[in-house]
Amino acid sequence: MPDMNEKYSRRDFIKTLGAGLAALAIPSTGKIDNESIPSALEPLKLGRVTRDSISVYSEPSDKSRILFQRFKDDILNIYRTIESEDGPAYNPYWHRVWGGYVHSAFVQDVRNQLNPVLASISETGQLMELTVPLSQAYRIRANGAWESLGPAYKLYYSSTHWVSSVIEGPDGQPWYEIHDGLMTLSYYVPANHLRPVTDEELAPISPDIPARDKRIEISLDYQTLKAFERETLVREFKVSTGLPSTSLDPAAIPTDTPNGNHMVRSKKPSVHMGDGTLRSDADAYELPGVPWVSYFEIRGYALHGTYWHNNFGITMSHGCVNMRSEDAKWVYRWSTPFPQEAEPNGVFHTPVIIT
Repeated sequence: MPDMNEKYSRRDFIKTLGAGLAALAIPSTGKIDNESIPSALEPLKLGRVTRDSISVYSEPSDKSRILFQRFKDDILNIYRTIESEDGPAYNPYWHRVWGGYVHSAFVQDVRNQLNPVLASISETGQLMELTVPLSQAYRIRANGAWESLGPAYKLYYSSTHWVSSVIEGPDGQPWYEIHDGLMTLSYYVPANHLRPVTDEELAPISPDIPARDKRIEISLDYQTLKAFERETLVREFKVSTGLPSTSLDPAAIPTDTPNGNHMVRSKKPSVHMGDGTLRSDADAYELPGVPWVSYFEIRGYALHGTYWHNNFGITMSHGCVNMRSEDAKWVYRWSTPFPQEAEPNGVFHTPVIIT
């Protein structure tokens, strides 16, 4: 199996793939045609397009020719991920897909995993994680009819949700009822799209290290997060902090990530970020099921997982610190107060130093 993150120069590209790409024909529909893929290239993983459209290029470079477009929520077979010498420097990774190359910035790595269904849900609910690329949420109207909640309420891979019950869905199969903390209604998705998050997954990381010996440092210049135990760097990964504020309204919450000395104040494993409305258009600001949220500032700024982009290393957010969901989960488990501590005011809170 080829290295998922192998370095690739333009010369390497021309030598190994030039002839093969020239032989590929692009269907007029722009849809994936697996019969056109060279037999030597087997899909390594799947990717979901997270923005309205992305360009497919002839080479792993935005200087090369644009061949066609892929659109939001298209699922791509990814055959190789390479590090391009043409960058961009902060995120030089490109995916080899059908017909050419796409930059990784707006392609979420996903799986398509169906799960056993729980026969019942406890009275306190069950935290679950979505394990398919996307799942359209529905509600039940007063007359008993099932109704799609539209594009603003598609649930996406790695998002987390509180499930309160299991019922028979419109297809006769089990569906889970999801309790949304921001809204007064419940909505439903097929039960096999979600998997329970186990207690073991939430167990504290490095609990033997004194809480006062842990700290988080975030660089706005380099867009990195570093986790230290005493003076030992134990984890480092790229993040996306807030875009520069442009609002002239003095009452508006700035979109810049606030620098200075902060601390992990509280945590939630799942948060609906947005307006909490039932607008049906895809541009509505609704992000249900944002995973592994660690609040560090009183106005609601937080460290959290991200399923709407993969463009870490550059500013992208409304002020929060975007991370890959697996990185946010690690921070959630490693920092204090630990997730299972019911009274966070009685324990030491991990410092979050933003410079």
